[in-house]
Amino acid sequence: MKKIPVSVGIDYSMSGVQVCVQDMQGKLLRNKKCPDTWLAVAGIVGKDEAVQVAVIEACTGAADLADELRAHAGWPMQLAMPGIVKKMKLNPDKTDWQDAHVLCDLGRVKYVPRVWLAPQRVRELRLVTRYRQQLVNQRRAAKLRMGAILREQRVLVTGRRWSKPWQQAMAEHKDLSEQGRWVLRQHVQTVVKLSAEIAQVEAHLEAIGADDWMVRELMTYKGIGLVTACVMRAEIGSFERFKSAKSLSRYCALSPRNASSGARQADAGVIQAGNRIVRTILIEAAHRLVRYEPRWKALAADLRARGKHGNVIAVAVANRWIRGLYHNGMQLERAAA
Repeated sequence: MKKIPVSVGIDYSMSGVQVCVQDMQGKLLRNKKCPDTWLAVAGIVGKDEAVQVAVIEACTGAADLADELRAHAGWPMQLAMPGIVKKMKLNPDKTDWQDAHVLCDLGRVKYVPRVWLAPQRVRELRLVTRYRQQLVNQRRAAKLRMGAILREQRVLVTGRRWSKPWQQAMAEHKDLSEQGRWVLRQHVQTVVKLSAEIAQVEAHLEAIGADDWMVRELMTYKGIGLVTACVMRAEIGSFERFKSAKSLSRYCALSPRNASSGARQADAGVIQAGNRIVRTILIEAAHRLVRYEPRWKALAADLRARGKHGNVIAVAVANRWIRGLYHNGMQLERAAA
């Protein structure tokens, strides 16, 4: 018996999953709520129906469910970008029933604003690298609070900032008030604790990234260390998901933004859309590449001679480096597969 081709739209939540099923002509077959398991979701589709496309909105937990449906039910899963789907809906009301129906329609007419579904290995690495970034942000915040206290009490400490001698001189400074000294001591303890935790995370990254081909390959470049390689692997994931080097550069938020109008041609810095985590790590890497690699050192010198600011130079180097890496990465990825 020939199976009926159907489209499936899934609106995910921890309390339950709304599943809409349509035939490929747009006829609604069912729109039901079920438990948050792949078996329950797959059970909404009849035995005489063949899923041609299944769409789920990208949100926390959706990737795991999509992975399970792809692996166990054999569904061709697609992740949809929530912000664009909301604009395409053209309806101020929001219900799970409507959301599932819209996703089902978008899949049926092949108009899904797709998000890359990262494999579990990459998602797990991303979990660890983002945890490290959270710790780094907390440490930075503690240091900023310490600096604010010093400014408030008009205390100037000489030496290399945040070094052990600097911290010792800060703690013993004669102009600090009693309570200011006490609060600063608490912040120092926080910084020490967070630094130890960050070191533990980096040791864990070394263990889980040791057998990853992309991490190993990235670390062969001068100026690219373990953390940079792991963050790039976690956030970029796969070079093949990008259509071009320019697409990868835009994802990394490194492409220049055009602000032209009529006869006026101008740039307005880099684009603001994109992955800020990758941009930060690549700009940091660019500063090291300029020190170690003759090619990037020459480019930086040329831009500096033309009056470009150091930040502009770092972005330019990062932009060109990641575009070049795209082509090498494509070849290596195909060889690794």
